[in-house]
Amino acid sequence: MPLADRISRQQAPPRPDAGSDEARGGDGCVAPEERGEHLATTMAIERLRPLIERGAVISTITTSSTGYARRLGWEAPVDVFAWTVSTDDLKQSFISEDFEIEHGLTDEAEALQRDLARQWNGPVHRPTWWTKWKQDKSTLTTYRFARPGHPTAGLLTLATKRHERHGMSLVVHDFWAASQPTAAAMLALLGRHNTRARTITFRRGALPPYHTLLQGLRHHRTTAEAWHPWMLRILDIPDAIRLRGWPNDLTATVPIEIENTTHDGWDRWMLHIKDGSADITPTTIHGQVTLTQRQLAVWYAGGYRTATSARLAGLQSLSEKALTTLISSTTALEPWLPDQF
Repeated sequence: MPLADRISRQQAPPRPDAGSDEARGGDGCVAPEERGEHLATTMAIERLRPLIERGAVISTITTSSTGYARRLGWEAPVDVFAWTVSTDDLKQSFISEDFEIEHGLTDEAEALQRDLARQWNGPVHRPTWWTKWKQDKSTLTTYRFARPGHPTAGLLTLATKRHERHGMSLVVHDFWAASQPTAAAMLALLGRHNTRARTITFRRGALPPYHTLLQGLRHHRTTAEAWHPWMLRILDIPDAIRLRGWPNDLTATVPIEIENTTHDGWDRWMLHIKDGSADITPTTIHGQVTLTQRQLAVWYAGGYRTATSARLAGLQSLSEKALTTLISSTTALEPWLPDQF
């Protein structure tokens, strides 16, 4: 079960005049004359305090100051990219077969999105106001894809605006496909915009981490742009472990040591996983694997796909078996967070 189905966070609805992230209070900065006094650190700590008091066990942020966020304990589990591809290349590479395409969002399409989200480790429960706010803010056009007589199998949203010289610019915000043929049909529709738009841009994180686009193109002429990643911090280790989804067929006990940032030391823990549940308790046994707070966040999200990637990322281990067991416990679902906050 994905982390998102086990952990939810309360969010306040936007104000009636919320037309931007600034209006919603999503952004913040320190005045130039006040910089150097660690005000951002104090602000982050004070902002987390009420969240912890309300029961939050993890915190996610998106920031351009990733180095600063890392010093405060957040880490990016995965890279985030925006992709740009020629509409002519899409038109030449993908066909829609017998899919029917209709406009607008329906309850069935939203149910599809929720169902697909559960197959990844990252998408969160959206508050009731989220979808309408997102549609209105970006003036999104929505398409539904389905074979005749079958339920909705794909959901695509995109924003359009007139190009400064000719035609228009297209940006894909949502790309939810239940199968490879559905994804191909959605890419084929985007290719049909070739007479008006030279390129299609998939907004950062919009494309799931599978290769239907790259492997389907006749000519590999895409452009990838790295973007500010989403970052994760564990606020309450025992509760975060307890609330996270775990593989039903895995039974494991691993002694680990986790960095304690309050007294510059390492705490010893025993991780127990069994029957789809897990708990972590203090122990006196030496850890077989050691994790910093940031490494803990990446492992928790499933960001280390193999023991090799974890080891090269700096995880220390006295036992290859313990490291492999620990890493495999969180790789059942791959991280993907398509929504922007």
